[in-house]
Amino acid sequence: MELWSKDEFTENIRAVGTSKYHDKHPFHELMNDGHLTEDQLKVWCQNRLYYQRIIPVKDSILLSKIPHREIRQRWVQRVVDHDGTPDSPGGIEKWLRLGEAMGLSRDTDLINEKLLPGTRFAVDSYVTFIREKPWIIGVASSLTELFAPKLMGKRIEAFEEHYKWIDPEALAYMRARLTQAPRDSDHGLSLVHEYCTTRELQEQAVGAVSYKCDILWAQLDALYYHCVNPTAETS
Repeated sequence: MELWSKDEFTENIRAVGTSKYHDKHPFHELMNDGHLTEDQLKVWCQNRLYYQRIIPVKDSILLSKIPHREIRQRWVQRVVDHDGTPDSPGGIEKWLRLGEAMGLSRDTDLINEKLLPGTRFAVDSYVTFIREKPWIIGVASSLTELFAPKLMGKRIEAFEEHYKWIDPEALAYMRARLTQAPRDSDHGLSLVHEYCTTRELQEQAVGAVSYKCDILWAQLDALYYHCVNPTAETS
């Protein structure tokens, strides 16, 4: 099979986001329309924190597999963005502060014991995927960041309009992602363009984006059936 052109490759990746990104999930639609209760938002925050905490773990695994120093030098910024430094809070700390603004305690509420089983399974599966797949396919899975700024923009607007009981300063994580995600997705896209040198690798890269969308969607499924429709049966 012939290689896709760079434009075709990019369009195939973007098409996955158009059809599968989790901004279309019913839970997000309820959130954006202001229909979630305070308790439902708290459960969302608790469970999403597990994913936030695992991001620097999966990126550290990926770093250990990348064979090129110059790529590692840039990719490590993702770990710093989420773990932070002694002088600068990262994404995990910002998310903890969001939880506190919702009335949650980082010592008793924002702990892994509060996780839904579906959340744990989905997030842990993503770490396994990164550990087992070639490094460039792991890079490709991060390209859901192409679609994140639009979601974050809508989420910020929704919180400011519908959930005014939350201090706007606690939305710092979301605001940071408006600039971090485009920077990271530009880098990730340039890497898959350069290192997916066969059609098979290109197709695996598109599949990795689709798989990551499934992981994000599955987390929201767990929340939806727990918070919104607890009596629904899943197939």
